[in-house]
Amino acid sequence: MKKSDLQAKNIKNNIKIKKSYKNVTLFNTKSATLLLTKFRTEDKMKDIIGRISSVETMGTVDGPGVRYVLFMQGCNLRCKYCHNPETWAHDGKCLKFTPGTMVRRILRYKSYMGKDGGVTFSGGEPLLQPEFVTALLKLCKFHGMHTAIDTAGVGGEHIGDILNNTDLVILDVKATNAEEYKKITGFSMDKFNEFLKILDTKPCKVWLRQVIVPGINDTEEKVLSLKDFAKKIKNVEKIELLPYKTLGVHKYEKLGIPYPLKAVPDMDEERLEELQKLLKV
Repeated sequence: MKKSDLQAKNIKNNIKIKKSYKNVTLFNTKSATLLLTKFRTEDKMKDIIGRISSVETMGTVDGPGVRYVLFMQGCNLRCKYCHNPETWAHDGKCLKFTPGTMVRRILRYKSYMGKDGGVTFSGGEPLLQPEFVTALLKLCKFHGMHTAIDTAGVGGEHIGDILNNTDLVILDVKATNAEEYKKITGFSMDKFNEFLKILDTKPCKVWLRQVIVPGINDTEEKVLSLKDFAKKIKNVEKIELLPYKTLGVHKYEKLGIPYPLKAVPDMDEERLEELQKLLKV
């Protein structure tokens, strides 16, 4: 195909995509790159700015294949074992990007993703920046990239919009009952349960993950409870147990935040393997 014909085809495709996104207001039809930088919200125009704590360009543990991972700034939970307290503050020190600028950065690494890799939104909590995350997810899908969100399932509005553009949900299960959930996170389980109801209506694949902490949830009873809990969620492909580590303690010291699990040792890896076996079908 001639270069001129290819450019004409790209412009035609961009126009088609423009019609399919009712809330998209800015496209650059003069190039092959789709630009999405503004959304219409209550009939008002505003720039979308994403707050990102950090990025990992060649991640291998945040979804299938090689991933471009965005750690979003802001989290409403205060989990006792959190190892990223620097992501808590919504207005904390962070990188700021529009969706258009961010997708151009991501596209530099697309060739490394292969057929199995893609983009993962982690945190912090990606659900707390729905406009930016939705816009960037759409751009990633437009460019043929697999999308995943690594979430605790605690967000605000527009969760459905995010899930409509998400291939994989990596769901961090803090606990399987309300009492233990509040002990671990400091908050009610209500928003998590609301997220599960919305997730149940979507076709996303799901991976469940739970951090196993000595003295808190490192028993066969708790792991079997997680196994039963998983049966209530659609499209669960696997359940992973993650070992509690003390690697983030220095971050608390630097931020002047008391560390709640100071006397708790790292999770024993052999014991974790034994518990993981309980989850096999």
